[in-house]
Amino acid sequence: MQAKKRYILVTISGVLLVLFYYVGLHVKNSSIHNVNRLSGLRSYLDQDDVHYDQDLHISPGQRRVARTNLYKNRKCRMETCFDFSLCKNEFKVYVYPTQDGEKVSEAYQKILSSIRESRYYTSDPKKACIFVPSIDTLDRDHLSPDYVKNVQNKIQSLPLWNNGQNHIVFNLYSGTWPDYTELELGFDMEQAMLAKASLSFHNFRPHFDISIPLFPKDHPSKGGNRGDLQTNNFPVARKYVLVFKGKRYLTGIGSETRNALYHINNGQDIILLTTCKHGKSWKKVSDSRCEQDNAEFDKYDFHTLLHNSTFCLVPRGRRLGSFRFLESLQAACIPVLLSNGWELPFSEVIDWDRAAIMGDERLLLQVPSIVRSVSNHEIMSLRQQTQFLWETYFSSVDKIVMTTLEIIQDRVHKHIARDEFVWNHPPGALVTLPQYSESLASFPFFALALGAKPSSSFTAVILASSPIITQSSAIVKLIKSVSKSAYAAKILVLWNVDRPVPLKSKWPASDVPLDIIDIEAKTISSRFIPYDQIETDAVLSLDEDAMLSTDEVDFAFSVWQSFPARIVGYPARNHYWEEAKSKWGYTSKWTNDYSMVLTGAAFYHRYYNHLFMDYLPAKLHHRIDELNNCEDLLMNMLVAHVTKLPPIKVTQKKLYKETMLQSLSPNTQIAEWLQPQHFADRQTCMNEFVSHFGYMPLMRSQMRLDPVLYKDPVSNVRKRYKQIELVEAKPRTWS
Repeated sequence: MQAKKRYILVTISGVLLVLFYYVGLHVKNSSIHNVNRLSGLRSYLDQDDVHYDQDLHISPGQRRVARTNLYKNRKCRMETCFDFSLCKNEFKVYVYPTQDGEKVSEAYQKILSSIRESRYYTSDPKKACIFVPSIDTLDRDHLSPDYVKNVQNKIQSLPLWNNGQNHIVFNLYSGTWPDYTELELGFDMEQAMLAKASLSFHNFRPHFDISIPLFPKDHPSKGGNRGDLQTNNFPVARKYVLVFKGKRYLTGIGSETRNALYHINNGQDIILLTTCKHGKSWKKVSDSRCEQDNAEFDKYDFHTLLHNSTFCLVPRGRRLGSFRFLESLQAACIPVLLSNGWELPFSEVIDWDRAAIMGDERLLLQVPSIVRSVSNHEIMSLRQQTQFLWETYFSSVDKIVMTTLEIIQDRVHKHIARDEFVWNHPPGALVTLPQYSESLASFPFFALALGAKPSSSFTAVILASSPIITQSSAIVKLIKSVSKSAYAAKILVLWNVDRPVPLKSKWPASDVPLDIIDIEAKTISSRFIPYDQIETDAVLSLDEDAMLSTDEVDFAFSVWQSFPARIVGYPARNHYWEEAKSKWGYTSKWTNDYSMVLTGAAFYHRYYNHLFMDYLPAKLHHRIDELNNCEDLLMNMLVAHVTKLPPIKVTQKKLYKETMLQSLSPNTQIAEWLQPQHFADRQTCMNEFVSHFGYMPLMRSQMRLDPVLYKDPVSNVRKRYKQIELVEAKPRTWS
């Protein structure tokens, strides 16, 4: 009996001890939590993720309600939560007006501006297929200064919300310390699509949501810097095999991966540096390795490591995504991903196996052997793909936003959706208009790679601006020269004059079909309209006063057949940077290089007419029509933007235009292209176009192609282009 009592007493004492232990532990943790809150949470936070603000708070009850609402529509797909009937015509995007006093971060303002300035934007919600709230939803960490309160009520009050159908919500950060719950947005998205950074496989709704990259606040609005691999970098192997430099989290989510990196750091060709020194209270939670890690961390410059390593480790941070991802792509440092479950950016269309190495956080020790096993050939292929992807889809906010919209457009218009090849090969999907052709061989930048035969004939398109047509007119001489070419399939004259088209008897007789189109709009951009009469891939664009012989036409066409993606022609121009004025300059002075071949006498692929009219926003068309100038500069920039290559100049022709034009009055006047104002307008245009692209797309070249045996002391009968050397190279005036 006594033994039984003793047993019961010991049991009760044990239970009480356990109870006191857990109560004490809870009190201790609560105290630590409160101390950390008062001393600043930054010791636990990634500087890339959040900023502490004690005034912002969400109750646990509100979190539970928000999470419940978010999970209600996890089964949404385009077929169930999207209204395709709104997209029957054009693919247009409506952005709600920003309300007075509404808080909008710089990053979200870039997103909204990108959409409003794009060809997809409409100010009429009745024409819209997609709707974008102007309410800033990028940062939904309630500890951040960019956190917007009361989003639930603001979203619900949108007049066209309709349970979120056809709406897209952008988000970079969700959740907060210490658990960083992925879908803790603080409002119910209902049936809206989510374009979000750091999405996981588990929460990603395939072919509905879109995973976007985590980008910094200072990410360029447009253009962005080119990738750092400008040439084939040899030797292939760089000084370091694998590098990383970043924060080490001492506790909480994301700490396990970065805390284990020291196991594979050898201090020689694998340099993995972490620091505990971030936040105000890091010393309170530091461990035995912190002092050594901090010392090693300060010995190396991050960008030096980045540009001198073959591979760059991209471990998860507090969230699955990391800024290291885009930094690695730009630096041509092949990303090695250690972020299990991360749905990679634009994974719906981008084949990341061609640009990155997929690691596993559970198999960290295998990473060194994996990267060492990659051959030099594979390294070069991976590295080049990082540059293509960076420059095409990630180097600016505008490209990230446009890629998001293009993916949605492909879902909506499945019959013309671009395939994986287009998305993953230069120049990429953003400049490949799917409505142009179902055959990739029809596009100039894919033609030769796919073995397509170049166009065997061309269509000459002549812009007529002079109202008088006589047998001595420059345009008549030009038509006669072009019509003698064996490769001319048709001559198309665009009548850009506010006078009736001259009678047929006024035009020269020709074996080549001659069509006259009375341009309805009478604008200079009309020369690049993709007219149905243009049936050949090759277009010879001509000003009415261009001076070309038949041999010059034939030779330029033969050169274009070898370079169908570029502009090939005669009148070359150049650009330069004016340091004193901090702007781009335009010049026609003869130098050893050039960056433009004007479309007053040049061949190009007809696809660029479609791109010019459909890809470029209407405001640029209005601008060149307003000035009646600069359309040739814009076309050059557009083609350079697509190809990342310069145009090609043929032969050393100095004079390609008549210098005088006959007007209706008995007196002659200096041609418009010789007027000082014409030159000044072109200077202005160039800088406006650069502002649109976000960078200077033009590239310089010193290459000039001449016929074989041109001006050599060989019998003229042996020369293919007999008339070229007879062309007089006269001193020219600027234009």
